[in-house]
Amino acid sequence: MCQLLAMSSHKPAAVDFSFAGFSERGGRTGEHKDGWGIALHTPTGCRLYTDYLPSIHSPLAAQFKQSPIKARSVVAHIRKATQGRVSLENSHPFTRELWGQTWSFAHNGDLKLFDPNPSVYAPWGDTDSERAFCHLLSGLALRFEHQPERHQLFAALEALAGEIASYGTFNFILSNGDLVFAHCSTDLHVVVREYPFSVAHLIDCDLSIDFSRHNHLDDRIAVIATQPLTSNEHWTRFAAGELKLFAGGVEVGAAREAREEWLLEVAY
Repeated sequence: MCQLLAMSSHKPAAVDFSFAGFSERGGRTGEHKDGWGIALHTPTGCRLYTDYLPSIHSPLAAQFKQSPIKARSVVAHIRKATQGRVSLENSHPFTRELWGQTWSFAHNGDLKLFDPNPSVYAPWGDTDSERAFCHLLSGLALRFEHQPERHQLFAALEALAGEIASYGTFNFILSNGDLVFAHCSTDLHVVVREYPFSVAHLIDCDLSIDFSRHNHLDDRIAVIATQPLTSNEHWTRFAAGELKLFAGGVEVGAAREAREEWLLEVAY
């Protein structure tokens, strides 16, 4: 099946180091040769790059590695097709507009017999992944006219993800730029890079980086991947069926925002 990569950062950061190892799995160290893509949520909006070529042969992927773009949230994907032809419209991530924001989504897995009737959103391609994305966003749009509070959004996505996961494997990343949701059916791992920063070594190619030379004391970055990308960092595996939520490089889960808690304390 496919491979996922995501980033949630306290400040705009480049994902080029992680992407260098991740992209090797698109035909060299892995068999995911059916396209790739990356969505970068920057202060000016979401920038989407997709290709139906394997990431190790894609000129676009090579260009991205040479000219990395800094972003606070990133969703990336390399594809091994299970449903749908190899084509640009079937390359993840997929994007749609909801509540005035661009949401990006990438999926790893196979959803057997999952074919809901299109509601608010309809797929452009012919993958189970895009159908699942459209169903997720349709479910949110029908539940909430405006973006709900964070804990309400988490609860709604948890319910929708559980419904879809009953059809098969549903590992996914979903982001609106501020929030990064990650759901695990089988395999998903996370590492948080923060002070004191150290040297990291990629598994898939001979490349290392000393993060202490590239980050400040207040930098904090959470990197999520299907399988760990580095050999000497502590990656935490998700539990099966678990949904995690990250904001600014921190796992915040279903908790209410701190501002809401403060207002509640004042009220009492």
